[in-house]
Amino acid sequence: MLGRLRAWVFGGLPGGDGTGALPERVQAAIRRQQEQSEILIGWVQLAIVALVATAYESTAMPTGVVQEDYSFELDVLATYGLFCLLRLGLAYARLLRPWMLYLSVVADIALLMGLIYSFHYKYAQPAVFYLKVPTLLYVFLFIALRALRFEARFVLFTGFVAILGWIGLILYALGGRGGPPNPTHDFVEYMNSNALLLYAEIDKMVAILLTTVVLALAIARARRLLVRAVSEGVAARDLSRFFDPGVAARIRGAAMSIKAGEGELRDAAILTVDLRGFTQLSTELSPAAVMALLQEYQGRICPLIASHGGSIDKFLGDGILASFGAVMASPTAAADALRAADAVIDTATQWSRERAAAGKPSVEIGLAVASGRVVFGAVGDGERLEFTVIGDAVNFAAKLEKHNKQEGTRAVTDVTTYRLAEGQGYVPSGPREQRPGRPVGGVAEAVDLVILAI
Repeated sequence: MLGRLRAWVFGGLPGGDGTGALPERVQAAIRRQQEQSEILIGWVQLAIVALVATAYESTAMPTGVVQEDYSFELDVLATYGLFCLLRLGLAYARLLRPWMLYLSVVADIALLMGLIYSFHYKYAQPAVFYLKVPTLLYVFLFIALRALRFEARFVLFTGFVAILGWIGLILYALGGRGGPPNPTHDFVEYMNSNALLLYAEIDKMVAILLTTVVLALAIARARRLLVRAVSEGVAARDLSRFFDPGVAARIRGAAMSIKAGEGELRDAAILTVDLRGFTQLSTELSPAAVMALLQEYQGRICPLIASHGGSIDKFLGDGILASFGAVMASPTAAADALRAADAVIDTATQWSRERAAAGKPSVEIGLAVASGRVVFGAVGDGERLEFTVIGDAVNFAAKLEKHNKQEGTRAVTDVTTYRLAEGQGYVPSGPREQRPGRPVGGVAEAVDLVILAI
């Protein structure tokens, strides 16, 4: 029974806040959410102080005997405001600890109960007088305020402290030290005089208790949803690193579950990039050096492709297959692909010079751009899916890239793609060499080539 209660209050996990069994990165994300909640709580507390102080200052005192020497409202509110500022500063500094949060709850309720207690002095009435003041309603605000942290334990603690505080005020009134308690069983007499109806006070405590329990139950359920949402959010961010951003956005925005075999026909451009001599380098370098070289290569090339509207379809060892206008339809797919190709060529040239200057083996790349109709969609066995582009343009781009060696070039495209890109606004940095009627391996007909870089 105690275990189930603890699971309800704390999430059923070791660590006090219900996150102990979660991966550290998830716990860190939840802690950040809680720290932001504490800042919000601090600002709400300050807003409460400002609003209540304004209400006391801007409204006239009720008629009756008022002893100004016992008007402690502004003193209490000023003290509470300073306390809230200190708490808010600690929240911004990320220095709030659980014991400080419990202490904050005690301070909230103590100041409220102290304010209520002062009313029988202020209005020169017996202590039972303060049991009827509407200021008690602020208890519910303090209980609700603790819900912003999404931890049921603080909601429960606030409710129980409030009940204990109210019991203390009732016992003081019953003790007769603040004047005769005048106990009664007559509700009309209770409402029209300084009489104490014990059942009415019990009713108030039951209302506080039920509000606390219901809100704590709602927060406990919301807490589980928060932990699940944060866990899935962290996992989604980690997994999105394995997907192109455009593909990740498409998956997140899918109206229905994505299934293998679903695809869309697109007019797209394909860019293939290959790191030349990588196979030989991989035999000469250590595994760590090989992976560092790949990371450096991909870290320079991939952002250029993305910045020109391209989507990385896959990494093929040292090869990169990117599409333009496949994930999302684009009227400038070919032009974007050629602009990306120019940027890749310039960056690769500079990178090779930097490596040579550092005494490292120079590197060269080969690339090609082709365009045409492709199918973009999900393939797989239902359990493991992959978004990809399929079509003649993909195969043609791969064959053109390999053909660079026969032409003695670094980058090529075909005349059709080049003319299409020009029509879409592509402006070359200089004159391009054309080589018409070139035989390309695997292509039935001769291809009119445009040389992008030699």
